[in-house]
Amino acid sequence: MKRGCKRRQVIVRLSSAYTCDKNKMALRHGQQCRWKHMREKRSWEEFVRASEWFRDMEEEKWKKIWRGGRLVGSALFLLSMFFVGRAVGYVQQVVASSSTEGTVVMEAENWGLGFGKAGTQPTGNTSAAELAKYDAYYIGDAGEKTIYLTFDCGYENGNTGTILDALKKHDAKATFFVVGHYLESAPELVKRMAEEGHTVGNHTYHHPDMASISSKEKFQEEMDGVAKAYQELIGEEIAPYYRPPQGKYSKENLQMAQELGYHTFFWSLAYVDWNVDDQPSHEEAFEKLLGRIHPGAVVLLHNTSRTNAEILDELLTKWEEMGYHFGTLEEIVTD
Repeated sequence: MKRGCKRRQVIVRLSSAYTCDKNKMALRHGQQCRWKHMREKRSWEEFVRASEWFRDMEEEKWKKIWRGGRLVGSALFLLSMFFVGRAVGYVQQVVASSSTEGTVVMEAENWGLGFGKAGTQPTGNTSAAELAKYDAYYIGDAGEKTIYLTFDCGYENGNTGTILDALKKHDAKATFFVVGHYLESAPELVKRMAEEGHTVGNHTYHHPDMASISSKEKFQEEMDGVAKAYQELIGEEIAPYYRPPQGKYSKENLQMAQELGYHTFFWSLAYVDWNVDDQPSHEEAFEKLLGRIHPGAVVLLHNTSRTNAEILDELLTKWEEMGYHFGTLEEIVTD
């Protein structure tokens, strides 16, 4: 074989080997660079143009590698979002706050009841014994057929006068938990409550979600606003009874109220009477209020309910016929 031919064969072999090694190097280099380019969020076309090493590779193979990397990245992103969502949900349930004594964790709750056999006392989602640690109550003595009437007063719409008439007829005393707006907009009715021997309690000035308030200063502002307005209107101190708006509370809130000298009162009997645009019928009201009455019941009614105003006289009569009489919250506190 001529020397020139041998030389060409050697060059071809070296060229083939070089091409093979070049392809292997490209593959390795591509695997190393792939995630780098993904992090930089480059498009597929930019990825290919990034190095001349890829010009001889089969484009479809590299597209598959690219697409696979994007799928893995998407899966990791979705998984991370899942755990972030779980974490956010937990934070919404447990509110971390700072107090003058350090950092505390406030676990907000909504007051709730569980009813058993008719005529028996319901259970609360916090026991009476636990509430008593904070001078808080929701029910009276199980051995006494006493009913404690309470009304939450957010605003006046013409029903409170009729309610007061029915209470006066039966010589039944009630506690009216009022907000700041009620004191300002219905002062004559508040004066009548006091004059006829009823108790006026504190329902906060602005009716906020008190469980979301971690600052004792802010908590006290809500309470003091009502107390001051009542003092100016009646000339006497408001009764030291507090009802959390919407029954939302935390144990830290109960302690704040206790430190301010208040007794917190929840309830052991209520029904959906607050929606003025969808009032229950008389039959529905009697079914709930007669069927679930029990000894020591702290009954929550709303003064804005037309149904309550219309049935209260008859309701009190029926309760009396069942052997019940009416007491005051003071009796629960002093027992």
